Amino acid sequence: MTDFSPSPSGGERIIVPGRVPGQIIQYAYAVTDLVGSLTTYNQVFGVGPWFVRGPFTPPNARYRGEYTGMTITLARAFAGNTMVELIQQHDDGPSVYRKVLESGGGFHHWAIGSSDVDGDIARFAARGYPAVFEDLMPSGVRVAYVDATSELPGMIEILEMNDAQRALYSGFYQAALDWDGSDPIREG
Repeated sequence: MTDFSPSPSGGERIIVPGRVPGQIIQYAYAVTDLVGSLTTYNQVFGVGPWFVRGPFTPPNARYRGEYTGMTITLARAFAGNTMVELIQQHDDGPSVYRKVLESGGGFHHWAIGSSDVDGDIARFAARGYPAVFEDLMPSGVRVAYVDATSELPGMIEILEMNDAQRALYSGFYQAALDWDGSDPIREG
């Protein structure tokens, strides 16, 4: 299994090969048909295997300061050293994904790994990108979205990195490296 250990320069820990905290590690899209989208990404781009989690309702998710009881399914796979994430929301409730889904789906956010979520939220807020979503993931890491649409065509996800999160992504990455095309949709 690939180990995302400290960078060769001795600086920040590598999140995925070639990426350290603050750099893009993921491109994410909100979709209306997850299974259809997974099949298309696999057939058109050869992306896989996909690791699907859900449907689930995040127990602590806050959208613009209010609890959101949205139910979503996530699918993640690596294409090279960048993760692609597809997100389907299964209800019509308010959420960080709603605006993109109301347009039929499409690009939603870039994700960066973070070693200082509060510092990154403050850095982006100073640039005019307010935090609009926060949650705690099953791996125990914090996740936040900042709204960068005043300057960019999407949001930015700030994902706290810990050993459990690195191990999870390491497993996804290694599966993509070793993938022979079989079992394209997996639980995870």
